Amino acid sequence: MDPATRAVYEASAEAWAERRPARHREAAAGFARRCLPGRPAVDLGSGPGSYFDDLGRPLVALDGARAMLELARGRDPGVPLVQADLTALPFRRGSLGGAWARASYLHLPRTALPAALAHLHGALAPSAPVELTWRAGQGEGPLPGDDFPGRFFAHWEEPDLRDVVHGAGFDIDGLERHGEWLTLRGRRARTLPDFVGGGMRILVCGLNPSVRSADAGFGFAGPNNRFWGAALASGLIPASAHRRPLAALADGIGMTDLVKRATARASELSRAEYRDGAARVSRLIAWMQPRLCLFVGLEGWRVAVDPAARPGRQPEPFSGAVAWVMPSTSGLNARSSAEELATHMAEAAALAQRLRPGSRARGRRRG
Repeated sequence: MDPATRAVYEASAEAWAERRPARHREAAAGFARRCLPGRPAVDLGSGPGSYFDDLGRPLVALDGARAMLELARGRDPGVPLVQADLTALPFRRGSLGGAWARASYLHLPRTALPAALAHLHGALAPSAPVELTWRAGQGEGPLPGDDFPGRFFAHWEEPDLRDVVHGAGFDIDGLERHGEWLTLRGRRARTLPDFVGGGMRILVCGLNPSVRSADAGFGFAGPNNRFWGAALASGLIPASAHRRPLAALADGIGMTDLVKRATARASELSRAEYRDGAARVSRLIAWMQPRLCLFVGLEGWRVAVDPAARPGRQPEPFSGAVAWVMPSTSGLNARSSAEELATHMAEAAALAQRLRPGSRARGRRRG
């Protein structure tokens, strides 16, 4: 949440509580029945605790405005209160049994939403339900005629929101529009979220998460996978970001996968999954506009994009970005040495450094 929006809520907490009574109590109660037993649900952007009576127990409330939490304390002193931002949730990995966020994530800039949802994905246990709402439409900024002026809003169209939430590692059970509101119901999938945001130099794209990676919370997690060693040796990522994709994102390196479904081996994926995934990644690149996309897994690229591709810089850009394809870093790929993998990463990183921010790639001749 931007400081101006938080300041509005700090200054107007009591007026907000008076003008915004809980109007979706039945939905909140239905959400509570879907939550995983034995784990706390979280009310994200809880405000004055308007839905505490309906969200079940155990429950924890989070809000960015201290004034809102003080009002919530008066509603139920037994609910733990956390002052924090949606972009940096302070919860242990896999600790939450559900997440309710009524008109909360709409205060984040559009390009900040994927990383915020990656935080949420990590905090939730697999299969934990989510119910989240946004304003429908296009654009972002102050809302004309807002009765609490000064707040920031991001609007979303249904297809774009589906892409972001699916990319964040959630199965979508329903996305409904009611007037100016979009309500999404889904579940935390056993996979990896996208770690992406604006201003990326490089977007690393793997084939799909392994089950081990999905459970660990970072890609290429297998004991024999050479990605992280090569990434450190090549200088692609700093040592502080080793096996920490959100830290790598802060350094300008994003991470995604062609296919979101986690499997024991990439050979379990179908051609249709690769091609559908390539279309999704293409849309992601067109939106976020990284300078270069580093695709890890030559065989997957050949299935999804170009059957005749060779390793290295590709002759044509992918969705406007320079495309570099390198061999798989899996230990099963005995043909590629650790030195070769690191060389690919170093050359791709050097090329991305030479590209101007915001520039779009042009094709080049083969050979």
